[in-house]
Amino acid sequence: MAKALTVRAIEALKKPDVRKEIPDGGLPGLYLVVQPSGVMSWAIRYRFDGKPKKFTIGPLPLFPLAKARDEASKLLRGVSEGRDPAAAKAAQKTLKLDIVEDAIDEFIKRYVEKKNRLSTIKERKRLFDKDFRPKFGKRRMRSLTRQEIATHLDEVAERAPIVANRLLSLLGKFFNWAVQKDIIDTSPMEKKIDKPSQERTRDRILTDYEVRLVWLASGKLGYPFGPMVRLLLLTAQRRSEVSGARWAEMHLEGNDQQWIIPPERAKNSKEHYVPLAAEAITEIEALPKVRPAEDEQPVFLFTTTGATKVSGYGRAKKNLDTEMLKIAKEEAKGAGRPAEKVELEPWTFHDLRRTAASGMARLGVPVHVVEAVINHRSGSIKGVAAVYNRYDYAEEKRAALIGWADFVRELTANPA
Repeated sequence: MAKALTVRAIEALKKPDVRKEIPDGGLPGLYLVVQPSGVMSWAIRYRFDGKPKKFTIGPLPLFPLAKARDEASKLLRGVSEGRDPAAAKAAQKTLKLDIVEDAIDEFIKRYVEKKNRLSTIKERKRLFDKDFRPKFGKRRMRSLTRQEIATHLDEVAERAPIVANRLLSLLGKFFNWAVQKDIIDTSPMEKKIDKPSQERTRDRILTDYEVRLVWLASGKLGYPFGPMVRLLLLTAQRRSEVSGARWAEMHLEGNDQQWIIPPERAKNSKEHYVPLAAEAITEIEALPKVRPAEDEQPVFLFTTTGATKVSGYGRAKKNLDTEMLKIAKEEAKGAGRPAEKVELEPWTFHDLRRTAASGMARLGVPVHVVEAVINHRSGSIKGVAAVYNRYDYAEEKRAALIGWADFVRELTANPA
């Protein structure tokens, strides 16, 4: 028979090699749980509806021996009277989650953070914080109606059409999760809500002359945005991947110079190898190495503090556009054309990726190799071949990026 625990005996316990449950002979059903770390907590074990169950009371020293026995006695008495403490706790938690902002916090913790990469987690938190919590956060989950959500999405769409579409998708997942967790009986979005805004797939590709202007103008921006723009163009990788590039990812020695993007920074969560052409290596080797602190190694290729990656893309893009227009007007004037009539079509940093992919295709690079370069699978390799094709097209990717870099160099070396 188990001995009754005492305060002195508990204080004398040493850290075990493995987790231990020590029964308290002073109150059958009460256990002291001791972790290898030395952390102790109290729990009861009981049977309910014929099934063995466990319920955690709380940790030491919040629950000293006498208090733990008192709490355990109440809980075990409730079990004998037909009350399951574990079910009661779950019901209490569900009741708490009936408040929208509490349910959102739980959804982020239990669903968003477990199923998404860091950038997606940040974006979904931002969507909730900016476009949903302020209006609905204090409401009860069961009080939300389809009509007011649809109206709210329309209001968001007037300010930010694409954001409204993203919020619609996120709210659908959120309310379906809440139904599964018995927080609400039915989703207010069970009946379909159409997208507030129509989205068109962008197909903007810069002309050769615009590529030339981007290259020349980026040279006038200086660090960090000038070389960052050039690497966007030369490598065809995503803005988030280039702007957040780390020195540890760069392998510049030997004959196989490449940039290895780790899974946690790649959009498809797969390690991605980017061969580096001579022009890309020249840009990288010319970068200053900004250290977080004097005795620390540099982390980011593009940074102003050393501790975080570069930010402020909107301002940088405006400065780049200004320099491009200035160059275009000077060249028009030199060619005898009216400079005041020179205009440039709007474009985004992501268009550089599309332009590079299109440019490689123009140079005769097969579509599956272009997809391998940009780390994108659109379905050119299908079925069993897609599952078992582990070939990375390393040499083909290197040839494609070198060919593209040579093309860009020729564009920028010659007069307009």
